[in-house]
Amino acid sequence: QETFDVIRARFGESVAAIVADCTDSWVSPKPAWRPCKEAYIAKLADKPARSLAVSLADKTHNAESILFDYRVIGDEVWSRFTGGAAGTRWYYASLSQVFDKVMPGRLADRLARAVDGFKA
Repeated sequence: QETFDVIRARFGESVAAIVADCTDSWVSPKPAWRPCKEAYIAKLADKPARSLAVSLADKTHNAESILFDYRVIGDEVWSRFTGGAAGTRWYYASLSQVFDKVMPGRLADRLARAVDGFKA
């Protein structure tokens, strides 16, 4: 909550709302990885367009970075992620499915291509 209050004070209510929408958990320690990601995905489609745009840009950048590293170092890349290979692939594929529906377009297509590139 303290971090959120700092964001709100520094950048205003509008930016704070986007940050809140794009954050999967504010509690510390974070809940278990899979339920936390499942909850984020379940709520994603109900977020405002501005928050979806930020989340889509962030997830696309992350997926493209994963793909780049996957092409360079192979399966070793999955050791960086709490969800491992299967969980991370599931998470990004699930995100891609949601974004294809709620924000179709070039950026959602980029996310889908990146995810296709690191499928098992």
